Amino acid sequence: MSADEKFYVSYNSVHKICQKAAADILETQGKPDVIIAIGGGGFIPARIIRTFLKKDGEKNIPIQAIGLSLYEDMGTGQDKIGKEVIRTQWLDFGSLDKHFDSLIGKNILIVDEVDDTRTTLHYALSELYKDVQNKAKELDTSSSGTKFSVFVLHNKKKAKRAELNEEQMNGGTYLSGKDVDDIWIAYPWESHDIDAHTEKAKAQGNY
Repeated sequence: MSADEKFYVSYNSVHKICQKAAADILETQGKPDVIIAIGGGGFIPARIIRTFLKKDGEKNIPIQAIGLSLYEDMGTGQDKIGKEVIRTQWLDFGSLDKHFDSLIGKNILIVDEVDDTRTTLHYALSELYKDVQNKAKELDTSSSGTKFSVFVLHNKKKAKRAELNEEQMNGGTYLSGKDVDDIWIAYPWESHDIDAHTEKAKAQGNY
């Protein structure tokens, strides 16, 4: 694959990756209490994987969205090198308390589409952990049962700028659907011509 070529991913491929990942998550971590999707790339895989994480007759797993923007000091898109992550959307703990008793003591799954430099995932985990700790302190209760796992569709095989804190994950796991070279990943939801996109994905064996 040449340096200027893209790695094309089809919707079918995303669906199958999520299906397999859900089976692995249920076997190792059990059914999540809540899914937190990092926008915008995490929205679609979060919705798909939810389908495979629940059995018929069970209630849907709530999906919460957080928005993060990586401050760019050089580069663009997936090639960007960022030092600062900025919240553009975050959780409403008032709403969480009302609908499913906050995140304290819950089995939480964080979902994103790609693990590039790991900066965004590191920030999301660290800040969510901090919020849970602060909320537990406010309520004078223990947060010891809270567990964070991470699922990404693709992990780029490259040096990371940050790592995930295993202590904060509290027994949760990190799972990538597929490890790929450090190349631009073309996702179907970014395509203007889905038919042409899908044919390119098929040609690369990503269907």
